[in-house]
Amino acid sequence: MLAAWAATNAAESSPRRVFRAGAATSNITPPLGTSLAGSFWDAKATHIHDEQLVRCLALDDGMTKLVFAMVDACLIERGVFDDAKRQVHEATGLPMENMTMAATHSHSCGTLTSVHQSEADPAYQRFAARRITDGVIRALNNLAPARIAWGCGEVPGQVFNRRWKMKPGTPLPNPFGGFDKVQTNPGSVINPGGGKSSGLAPNPNLLEPAGPTDPQVWFISVRAADGRPVALLANYSLHYVGGTRAGEISADYFGMFADRVQELLGADRLDPPFVGILSNGASGDINNIDYRKPRTIQPPYARMKAVANEVAQEVMRVEKMLTYRDWVPLGVAQKDVTLALRLPTKAEADKAREVVKGVKTYPRMVTVEEKYARETVTLAGFPPRVSAPLQVVKIGDLRVWAIPAEVFCEIGLELKRRHPASFVLALANGYHGYLPTPAQHALGGYETWRAISSCLEVDASTKIVSALEELLGK
Repeated sequence: MLAAWAATNAAESSPRRVFRAGAATSNITPPLGTSLAGSFWDAKATHIHDEQLVRCLALDDGMTKLVFAMVDACLIERGVFDDAKRQVHEATGLPMENMTMAATHSHSCGTLTSVHQSEADPAYQRFAARRITDGVIRALNNLAPARIAWGCGEVPGQVFNRRWKMKPGTPLPNPFGGFDKVQTNPGSVINPGGGKSSGLAPNPNLLEPAGPTDPQVWFISVRAADGRPVALLANYSLHYVGGTRAGEISADYFGMFADRVQELLGADRLDPPFVGILSNGASGDINNIDYRKPRTIQPPYARMKAVANEVAQEVMRVEKMLTYRDWVPLGVAQKDVTLALRLPTKAEADKAREVVKGVKTYPRMVTVEEKYARETVTLAGFPPRVSAPLQVVKIGDLRVWAIPAEVFCEIGLELKRRHPASFVLALANGYHGYLPTPAQHALGGYETWRAISSCLEVDASTKIVSALEELLGK
């Protein structure tokens, strides 16, 4: 059932207080030739389809000031975010813990975190941090009296769990010599029918998805005192869409959503400019492919555009029913949680080094075995524990859970079960790989394979949810 949630608690409204908001963007597009993240193998940018931006929203209730900065990037390590936050704090005095920054997770953007075989350029990391800083400061400069509302719609037809249980007897080997109980992105069968019937047919070995989906689209909408649209920040639990041409930089459906919302609001050429924003929710195991149905092969960017349009249309449908408020209380709490890492044994690391030594295409790993041998060698030098930043942001009775990982869908659903007016902001303030539940770890699959992209302890999600509940109490 579609749901519309409006902020209606009049007790929090006060004519003696002034609520302010400001928004801005900043361009972080890297030069051509830079590394592109989002694949097992590195690629280089040869063209820019659409620019990479940081999209910022600042909120101020007169006592607490908050900033959201959503960055068109696949992954961003904590050092880049902390560098940007430090620069903002030095320039404005805004506490670093009052800034929430996250990557959108587009798989067609410049590399800002070394992962798989894509290596981050320190010069680009410094450039991106500076431009994130600029975007935040510009949003703060644009603070002006405003009204705010938030709501929730549903788009169930664009989210599918990508982890599948397969029919008994289907071999599901992993890179470490064992066998999994699920397969990520199980693939389809080529349908050679020709003409309109050509495309992809369902994999005959599919049994059932290994987890749920979350169709909700939460969003925060801000308008100036005169009714002018200022910004709209939405959140949807869809990993990314993809479908670019090789070597092309694109913000994926996140950028297309921003453009479409602006169009639907009639908010082009405003002063200051309207800023549409789409953030990534609990989508670590969610994609846009329904493997149960035949699929046609679409032109580049067509699927992105369709998803962005449907999500934007639903947001606009709900937005028309919202009641905007002159003032709401803001709050933020942040803490670091210490988590153990799943690291290789000495024997595993030694075996992996032998595999890497025998790779004829070194340093490029070609096979999955070679790639995970490289990951094992790298992880052998990691510390046994990491410190992961967690945040809870309060906007009236809405809660935002900021987690520095690719959060599995059922974790977001559990937090929403406990606190219905809330959403997860994934890949926020740092990057610590995939965050499956212990039960999903037991099933195996790509998201659990030990690598830089998946090395948190099995119980990490349980500890993170517990820590977020503690933060909420503050």
